[in-house]
Amino acid sequence: MGRVVMNWRLSFSVRCIGAVAAAICMIVTPALAQHGNTIERIHKLAPGGSAPRTTDGHPDLSGVWFPNSAGQALNAARLVGDDPADEDARRQFDPKVTPEGKPSFQPWAAAKIKAMTSTESQLERPSVNCLPRGVPGMLATAYPIQLVSTPGQLVELVELNNNFRVVRIGGGAHTKNPDPLFNGDAIAHWEANTLVIDTISLDERTWNDLNGWFHSDQEHVTERISRPSKNYLVYQITIDDPKVLTKPWTSAPRRWSLSHDILQEYYCTENYEIEELQKIRDKESRGK
Repeated sequence: MGRVVMNWRLSFSVRCIGAVAAAICMIVTPALAQHGNTIERIHKLAPGGSAPRTTDGHPDLSGVWFPNSAGQALNAARLVGDDPADEDARRQFDPKVTPEGKPSFQPWAAAKIKAMTSTESQLERPSVNCLPRGVPGMLATAYPIQLVSTPGQLVELVELNNNFRVVRIGGGAHTKNPDPLFNGDAIAHWEANTLVIDTISLDERTWNDLNGWFHSDQEHVTERISRPSKNYLVYQITIDDPKVLTKPWTSAPRRWSLSHDILQEYYCTENYEIEELQKIRDKESRGK
């Protein structure tokens, strides 16, 4: 993801591909807490009690959150060879309990994604090009986020590329004829203890996942965020894109877990990864 200044979390999050792995993957192994020669087993966090609330009575979504069930400790564990973590600590949801279907692409969109080589797919990824992942960035990331929840506003701080997002809560309508933005035009409201964020006008350079799921200018994203207990955040989205999908897609409710870590500095600067990928693409094209 270009030359970056940040901590060891980069090595966990970089997705390496065949021929470019040696050229662009940075592997750094941190120390993991041990007792003698025994590595501590990583378990799923307990609920931790009731969720705190803001002065207006709604759940306080504030905190630093990791996309798993064990907080920051799991990311450290994953860099150790045997990954000493329980299965339930690693995952965001149990597919047997809350199955998640695949997006229903229109034939032309499915063909476009299938035709991409792995190199072409990497070259098109927003993060490879030092662009924000945008919305729904929480759907596919190994990096933590920090939420700051106040009456009337939610601030989302993203470690990946040190991006931020501010969502206004309570009433109001979308901006008339908004310009496309990485984070789109968002409005939000509370439904009982769930914050519902409605976003339109998303920049078409963003993807919905890491596997080539592009979108059109008509994409409409609905995010639902709740905090059922102190240590857990639940995130679920619905994506409606009539130009790309045959029907709306809804994710499984995904768990994020609370950490006492802080966000690290991460900036994508001199992007040597693109140069290496372009060389590989040219070589592959000559081979054809």
